[in-house]
Amino acid sequence: MSARPRVLSGMRPTGRLHLGNFLGALDNWVRLQAEFECFYFVADWHAFTTDIPGKGEIAANTLEMAADWLGAGLDPERSTIFVQSLVPEHAELHLIFSMVTPVSWLERVPTYKEMVEQLGMQSPSYGLLGYPLLQAADILIYRPRHVPVGVDQPPHIELTREGARRFSQLFGPVLLEPDIKLTSIPKAPGTDGRKMSKSYDNAIYLADRTEVTVPKIKTMVTDPARKRRSDPGNPDVCPVFDLYRIFSPEPERARLAQGRRTAGIGCLDCKGVLLEHMVPPLQAIRERRDHMAARPDRLQEVLREGSARTRGVASETLAEVKAAVGVA
Repeated sequence: MSARPRVLSGMRPTGRLHLGNFLGALDNWVRLQAEFECFYFVADWHAFTTDIPGKGEIAANTLEMAADWLGAGLDPERSTIFVQSLVPEHAELHLIFSMVTPVSWLERVPTYKEMVEQLGMQSPSYGLLGYPLLQAADILIYRPRHVPVGVDQPPHIELTREGARRFSQLFGPVLLEPDIKLTSIPKAPGTDGRKMSKSYDNAIYLADRTEVTVPKIKTMVTDPARKRRSDPGNPDVCPVFDLYRIFSPEPERARLAQGRRTAGIGCLDCKGVLLEHMVPPLQAIRERRDHMAARPDRLQEVLREGSARTRGVASETLAEVKAAVGVA
């Protein structure tokens, strides 16, 4: 076992990743590789909780996402990258958890009620209700020290911690209660000023070529108060400036903010400066991503090898859990 603390996180395979996914999670995953033993997984079973994917959709999306991960800088030599469904021990631990977890715990999870209301579900599936238990199994079976999450996500992980405590009370201290590792997530607005999302059709994708990204930025909404070039603006309410804060150095941000407040720089000029800083790193990601996407056999090999390694860890934990519970 590595002497470094272990972290674990995953994503549902919903296809190509966009800039919001990168800034919100993936960029942090890449940085964690230098300090932690990292386990990152494709949560393909979780893709069924709100919809039934089409035949072949999950497999295709898994390879798309794996290409994005490697393009962004995840390194199979430094991180274990795997597929949830290739490690069936997740499902077995989830089944055990489902037998000892009160239904009331699951019903009080805020995201359950939100999803039921948003999707207008008359009779939600157990999969949606039990999503947090499968998530708990995903995490606890690897005994990670930390689970990296954004500031709005700790409630999602708290049930995992409660589950580990309950299991310890019932059967003994087999599972490690992980710490929540808060991470700073920069705001990544979409091209229409709303949160970047595939469903809003306002995303800048990691797979986008420069000739696609540039028009998206040039037509992006800006400060609504700046109807004319001579109108002063407020960078604090400008979606373009939100991206500028992420991609540009501090001295230049201060200069540009002053120019916007005094109408010393126009919105098109501001977007041009943003593109100078934004295009090179995104182009580097896209080139690495394209290189990997052209090698699907290599992507599948990375996922198979990572899944085989994690099965060794998962089966060891599951054996201890089953011994504690008293089943074969």
